[in-house]
Amino acid sequence: MPMRLQAQTPVDFSLLDLAPVTEGSNPARAFENSLDLARHAERLGYRRYWLAEHHNMPGIASAATAVLIGYIAAGTSSIRVGAGGIMLPNHAPLQVAEQFGTLASLYPDRIDLGLGRAPGTDHATARALRRYFDSAEQFPNDVVELLEYFEPAAPDAPVRAVPGEGLRVPVWLLGSSLFSAGLAARLGLPFAFASHFAPDAVDEALAVYRRNFRPSQWLQAPHAMLGLNVVAADSDREAQRLFTTQQQSFVKLRRGQPGRIPPPIDDMEAFWSPAEKAMVERALACAAVGDAATVRQGIEDFISRHRPDELLLTANIFDHSARVRSFEIAAKVRDRITDAA
Repeated sequence: MPMRLQAQTPVDFSLLDLAPVTEGSNPARAFENSLDLARHAERLGYRRYWLAEHHNMPGIASAATAVLIGYIAAGTSSIRVGAGGIMLPNHAPLQVAEQFGTLASLYPDRIDLGLGRAPGTDHATARALRRYFDSAEQFPNDVVELLEYFEPAAPDAPVRAVPGEGLRVPVWLLGSSLFSAGLAARLGLPFAFASHFAPDAVDEALAVYRRNFRPSQWLQAPHAMLGLNVVAADSDREAQRLFTTQQQSFVKLRRGQPGRIPPPIDDMEAFWSPAEKAMVERALACAAVGDAATVRQGIEDFISRHRPDELLLTANIFDHSARVRSFEIAAKVRDRITDAA
């Protein structure tokens, strides 16, 4: 057995939920499961519960992200709830400020706003949203405009976010490349990197962010959160089987066949081609899959290598009870890592 690398500093664990719609289920059940999972996450001591904006995806029910955040926040009491993230090219900054100003007014000191630069969908759906891919080129200006709406408004301000002004909702930048890392550093904002599906640039993005960070009124020192796939079960074999759900979903997406979340299968080799296998294994390289001991090894190695300030765990597991169980095991692993550190 390889020597365990000790994580030097305890990090917060947070949770990313895509509100998965499984085969044979529907969005209403997905929302019920998300609320149940959020309540478990709160009890287990997770720091944040984030939901992601995706459109035209049969297996993801979190398209109306701000609405769903309100539902989760109303059903919990202390865990921070937020967007991981809102795809800003799809929205007017004023509307986002109003939505999250409303949420922050209803649930004070519990709402996070993560912003992404991608539209989170395809060209046809972007047109249906009445927003366009070239809106991403305006992303830096849109972020600055949005931040300004959360400032106290001048008496003669021609446009004000009501609610929103003066609430200082925490804003994060999300990214899977170097662009948002540099922008987050320049603006002095916390940064979350999507290493759970785009691991190739994680080290370089962290270096860019930390090296170029400028303290701001929002944040005095860099704070980086990294995504990590974690699928935990009572045995390595069962965890690997549960992980085939996410592997299948990736293959189907690349085949242009997105659908509802499939049940696990026993033989992935019969499902994917060698090229598809290589693609999925590369995309999901940041993963800890196994029993408690295996997951602890994987998480500690990940922390030791990348030194995140926070981890954003995600797991696309077909059976809801198995998904809850996976995050319970991960929470116990977190506690053991913290005690050891």
